[in-house]
Amino acid sequence: MQFTAKQIAKKLNGTVEGNPDALIWKPCRIEEVDEGGITFLANPKYTHYIYERHASAILIRKDFVPEKPIDATLIRVDNPYVCVAKVLHMFNTASKPKRGRKMGSRVAWSAKVGKGCYIGEYSVISRHAKIGNNVQIYPQVYVGDYAEVGDNTILYPGVKIYRECKVGKDCILHAGVVVGADGFGFAPTEDGSYNKIDQIGNVVIEDNVELGANTCVDRATMGSTIIHKGVKLDNLCQIAHNVSVGANTVMASQTGCAGSTKIGENCVFAGQVGVVGHISVGNRVTVAAQSGVTRNIGDDSLVLGSPAMPADKQRKVYVLQRKLEDMYKDIEDLKKSLKDLTKD
Repeated sequence: MQFTAKQIAKKLNGTVEGNPDALIWKPCRIEEVDEGGITFLANPKYTHYIYERHASAILIRKDFVPEKPIDATLIRVDNPYVCVAKVLHMFNTASKPKRGRKMGSRVAWSAKVGKGCYIGEYSVISRHAKIGNNVQIYPQVYVGDYAEVGDNTILYPGVKIYRECKVGKDCILHAGVVVGADGFGFAPTEDGSYNKIDQIGNVVIEDNVELGANTCVDRATMGSTIIHKGVKLDNLCQIAHNVSVGANTVMASQTGCAGSTKIGENCVFAGQVGVVGHISVGNRVTVAAQSGVTRNIGDDSLVLGSPAMPADKQRKVYVLQRKLEDMYKDIEDLKKSLKDLTKD
């Protein structure tokens, strides 16, 4: 697959500076790009590569001024980082939808499957399930009774959607995602054992959500666990029963949210964040990596640490922690001095 610089610029609403007919057949990292490759410059610390490497085309900002001549054709755009995502999509042959039902798949007679769908080998669509148009269901996917999957959604191999759960339009669920397994609910008894609490709710995933590989979203005890529109969860995330994750929130790998927590919109959770149950996190909150969120957080906050606290306060705590050994020694010296004084 190849494109000319002119074709790519047209797709990006950019302008060409150089040879518009330069052929491009591969996107490349800026430090590795060579002939036939296209790359982008978004971080100033990588600027030297555009003079050293021999790219066929480079995406740059419209206001970028080169310090010396550049061999490559330049495609000037408003935001190179955003535009490179569009370029990658152009070259992604896997983005071309498949069609048809493969041998070994099973679709219940009462299930409804829309037009233009692909159902891979050994996938199962259960009773009264509803599958929208142009849905891509890869091999070994399970869609449970009365479950729903919206138009243009992709379910990669091994995805499991339990009974009565709903997945919206234009979603991507990567391999091994489990939607609707029982929430972790057990009632302790007097003899120290536990009685299981039936989880009779469901999961609702709204439109344009992406769930990374082996991420799990548990069904609600009652009502719904809700992943609102535009949410992006990385691999190996855990969303417990009755959690609500607000629109356009993103969570990096190994983040876990305990039951009945409410997460606001446009939040950013870095890797390995843990959130306790039954609390609220406001809108536009950023939580640093490996933080432990143990209490409510208001809007527009930046928190870090375990337990998580406002970033400016936590940084002061870090400084004091590094001095603890010296502070302890000073205290011991003071105690010794006071003891000597009392002897006199």
